[in-house]
Amino acid sequence: MSVKAKKHLGQHFLTDENIARKIVEGLSFNNYKNVMEVGPGMGVLTKYLLEKDQHIYLAEIDKESIEYLKNNYSIITEKTFVGDFLKQDFSFVNDEQIAIIGNFPYNISSQILFQIIDHYELIPEMVGMFQKEVAERTAAVPRTKDYGILSVLVQAYYDTSYLFTVHENVFNPPPKVKSGVIRLTRNPKEGLAGNEILFKQIVKAGFNQRRKKLSNALKVLTIPEALKTHEFLDKRAEELSVTDFIGFAALWKANQ
Repeated sequence: MSVKAKKHLGQHFLTDENIARKIVEGLSFNNYKNVMEVGPGMGVLTKYLLEKDQHIYLAEIDKESIEYLKNNYSIITEKTFVGDFLKQDFSFVNDEQIAIIGNFPYNISSQILFQIIDHYELIPEMVGMFQKEVAERTAAVPRTKDYGILSVLVQAYYDTSYLFTVHENVFNPPPKVKSGVIRLTRNPKEGLAGNEILFKQIVKAGFNQRRKKLSNALKVLTIPEALKTHEFLDKRAEELSVTDFIGFAALWKANQ
């Protein structure tokens, strides 16, 4: 018995065991006992996770996959499954740390990353496979075409590493694009606490008109008088580092 890939769930099952092992080994397994796999499918990553001394949770909404996993891995029970990852409040870990791993559905890539950011205090680490373009954008550095809203928002909370590229032919069915595996490691960035909303507004406004200088792009937010001659306003959003954005948002708040 196998699971039929469902297009509406964005399922493309990885068939290369070496790549599956490499993805799992991308996690450090340091300082946490809980790991959640998102979209386990037929368990190509799950089997390697079960070898680790961890509490494993599976976020899966495909009933056929759930039955397959319960039938093929005796250690997996109904209690292992936690439902839709995008609807998790993580109360089941009782404020313990939990790492995230998965071959993520391409159609909800950004939503997965934002869900991780929203619960960053509980999630110290993530290793996952995304569409290559999304992986590159997430790990992009300033002054590059891929650097944008996703790059800055994720990197404000996590140090981001692009690990390796995965070819289309190691999936069933093969996707139409290459994939990229990235690792997020929670960072100790300071200056963001209590200022997340304004920070996100500045980042989004800046990149929504990325060809304009910030003096023009940020007019939609009403720039504080004390900042109207700030050097950053003479630059474009892609020229500012994540630290620059965090510091500028803190200054903005202080001068409101």
